[in-house]
Amino acid sequence: MPAITVDDVLVLPRLPRLDQATTAYRPVRRLTTAPSGYEGEGFPVRRAFAGVPVTELDPFIHLDQMGEVDYAPGEPKGTPWHPHRGFETVTYMIDGVMDHQDSMGGGGTITDGDTQWMTAGGGILHIEAPPERLVTSGGLFHGLQLWVNLPRAAKMIAPKYQDLRGREAALLTTPDGGALIRVIAGEIAGHHGPGSTHTPINLAHVTLQPGARLDLPWQPAYNALVYVLAGRGTVGTDQRPLHQGQLAVHGPGDALTVTADPAQDAHTPALELFVLGGQPIREPVAHYGPFVMNTRAELMQAFEDFQKGRLGVIPAGRVPHTD
Repeated sequence: MPAITVDDVLVLPRLPRLDQATTAYRPVRRLTTAPSGYEGEGFPVRRAFAGVPVTELDPFIHLDQMGEVDYAPGEPKGTPWHPHRGFETVTYMIDGVMDHQDSMGGGGTITDGDTQWMTAGGGILHIEAPPERLVTSGGLFHGLQLWVNLPRAAKMIAPKYQDLRGREAALLTTPDGGALIRVIAGEIAGHHGPGSTHTPINLAHVTLQPGARLDLPWQPAYNALVYVLAGRGTVGTDQRPLHQGQLAVHGPGDALTVTADPAQDAHTPALELFVLGGQPIREPVAHYGPFVMNTRAELMQAFEDFQKGRLGVIPAGRVPHTD
């Protein structure tokens, strides 16, 4: 699970030491296990938010862990052309490579540690597919796709992209150097990620070495979610066990705490976490398929607009590649 790594984490900026006697650590409100399924043309996913009320996820809607899977030649799969309206898709590629293309002529390639951030806004057609070289050779594929809701005032804005290279992420560590924290968006202890957001949120990928502890300051006005990509550990001051595919939904407070088990398995030598949270929008959510709106009437309008070609036209030609 390379994403972005460094030779020596001790050269990185460090989180502040938190006073464990006075810090308001967030309790774990809910611990769920993601069911497995298939997406698009048949690639395996874990549905990280399954069983969690929308009010506890706000401003997030959906999170899929894509893979981890080691494809044989000819096996890699993607998604067919599909529409989106009313939210943002954030695709974070940990291992492997994926191409994307849209009905506005945008597109490119994301690979280890890159993020493709698409603001669908008023509507767009989109496709994600493995490049031809991956289909031919096979290989490792592992990533995340997160759906971030847009507030009512931004639902119909013009679509746009942010292609965030992995090297742009802010990197920091814990006081003892036991973690590598990659800030993709938002702000953690004064360190800002490159992603620009309509609603204030934090996104971070954390690698926690065996036996290490992460005490992470967190904005009190944000919700807080910790999803386990790989490995085993404990979460919260009551040290609730958690493992790969589990999501810890936190209650109020101003810090999170997670500890990696001293022994991890050979395939996953560290505890890998996706930590996210944001300021709730607190507006009605009408979600069906590829559309996230505020009312049922707006959903029906979105389907009508898609059927009448108002969300764009599939362009001719292959998916473009960018480095």
